[in-house]
Parts: sequence; C-alpha cells; structure tokens
Amino acid sequence: MIPGPPTRLGMIAAGALSTVLLAACGGGGTDSSESSGPTAEGYPVTVETLFGDVEIEDHPENVVAMGWSDAETALALGVQPVGVADWQAYGAPYVGPWAAELFDSEPTEVGTMEPNLEAIATMEPDVILDTRSDNSQERHDLLSPIAPVVGPPADVEVTYGTTWQGQTRQVAQVLGEEPRGEELVTELEDRFAQLREENPDFADMTIAVGAYFDGQYGAYVPGDTRVDVLTELGFEYKPELEEMADGAFYVDLSSELVEELDADLTVVFPIGDTADFLNEDPVLQGIPAAEDDRLLVLDDPVLADSFSSGSTLGIHHALDEIVPMIQETLEG
Repeated sequence: MIPGPPTRLGMIAAGALSTVLLAACGGGGTDSSESSGPTAEGYPVTVETLFGDVEIEDHPENVVAMGWSDAETALALGVQPVGVADWQAYGAPYVGPWAAELFDSEPTEVGTMEPNLEAIATMEPDVILDTRSDNSQERHDLLSPIAPVVGPPADVEVTYGTTWQGQTRQVAQVLGEEPRGEELVTELEDRFAQLREENPDFADMTIAVGAYFDGQYGAYVPGDTRVDVLTELGFEYKPELEEMADGAFYVDLSSELVEELDADLTVVFPIGDTADFLNEDPVLQGIPAAEDDRLLVLDDPVLADSFSSGSTLGIHHALDEIVPMIQETLEG
C-alpha cells in the first residue's frame, strides 16, 4: 500500500500503445452484427464525469476496475470485474479480505499508476471504471481508446477525492444497480449516524490522520477517505493541515513539522513497515497527543488497509475495530 499515488503516470512506449490501439480497434471491438440486438432495460445511460459525459450503450458484461476501490464497489453491487488494479498491494484477488470471497474466479491484475494497456485491451472490456484516480487527462487519454472510461464524478476537486458515496452511486449507475447502490449508501450512512449518537463527545474533538511511508511522515486531509471516515464519526478536522495541503489529499511533513499532527485525537499508521518504529520514534512520541495518550497507532495492517480502502465493504470492516480503539484511547 502507498500513501496515495503520484499524480503523474509513467511514460508509455509508443510501440506498446500502438499495439493496444490495434487491439482495441480491431480484435477488441464488437462488430455491428454482434451488437444489433436489443439493449438491456435502462440503457443506454449517460454518466457525468470530470472529463465530460460518458455514454454506456448497454449493460456491461466485461468490467475492468482501474480506480482505487472500484473493484470492491463493483463486488458490493454484485458484479465481478475481469480486471482489477491492486492499489493496496493485497495480492490475488487484488481486493481486501473483506471482499475477496465475492470473486468466483481470480481476475487479472492490470497495473495501477501505469496501467497494463495491452492486458486491458485483451479483455475486451465494455467499460473501464476509474472513478477514484489522479484526475489526470493523461491517464484518461491512455485508457479511453480501449473502452468507455468512467472517471471521477464531475465535482471532484482533490486527487483521489471521490467520496465513497459518490463512487458507489456512480458505479451503480454504470452497472445498472442504482437501487442496490442507494441501499449500500443508506446502510453505511445510518451506521455512521448511529455511531455519532452513541459517541456524542466525538463532535467536540479535533482529529489528525497521518502515515509513515518510505522514511517520512505525512498527513491526510479532507477529501481523503481516511479523514472522511473520522469526520463522519463526528470529529472535526484540524484546519491547519488542510491549508498546508493546498488542494492535494496528502501533505509530506518534515521532522520539524510532525508536531502539526497533534490534535485531540491523532491517528497514525505505517505503510510498508511495522508499527514498532512509530511506537518508539522520539519525534512522533514527542508530540503532545502522544504524551497525553491521545495517539492511536494502527498496528494491524488489515485494519489500516480497510481504513484506507474507501469502499463500503472496507469501511464497515474498519468501523468494527477502529471505533472501540478510539473509545479506549480517549477514555485513557
């Protein structure tokens, strides 16, 4: 898992891209005799995205899930993608353990920041989901010759800032599962409301959410799913960190700035490492939240992954464990 993908894709070789275009326009296409039958009820549908309206002509059969948590969202809606981007380095089947059993067969891994265009084209997808991504035109333009690409909703401003509600509704629209999508949204929103009612003190407290990755601390800000989970529990985000992020979802913090993570509740987790260092690091342990036992270090990688997942399935899993841990931390 990574704190958040960089906003720029790697360079794609011209020869590889040409191969993909040939596959998409030739062997990957569907001729008119195959597509002349009646469309499924409710189709075509027009989806509003950051890159303009996208028309889905018929109910998708082959779905490639490229965006962060797009695969888990499709699975929650009863659709098994044939291709999946493994953003959090789960390994096969490339989704969290809370969603893995929803696959009947293993999908193909299709890359993350540098999509495997040839592999994607070979699957002849009817649609490519990329609803939580870096918001870059470059990425969209790489994928769109293969199949219709459903990018982030039109109102998303922060990179990887698609909310779990927005992603669920958008993917549900694409897949013709809007009633089920609304059920998923309502179920999780009702759970957040119940937790806020049970924990009214959360509303009077500020939070900060940080990570330790590749030898450096950083902080997430509103628009990132981890922060949004805690604010939906009632917490108030520390505004100074949001100002530092300047429109991004994550800001690097030098050793001198780690104290900016101090809040009424500070949540930090390691990425690609164990939590032992965080529990002993004098820099982190020296901030007031740590000295006052208001620092919560997520040392279970499965919990950290579910907290970071951004899917309804992952968030439910995270709430099962993180709410009691927050209660215990704040009770001292």
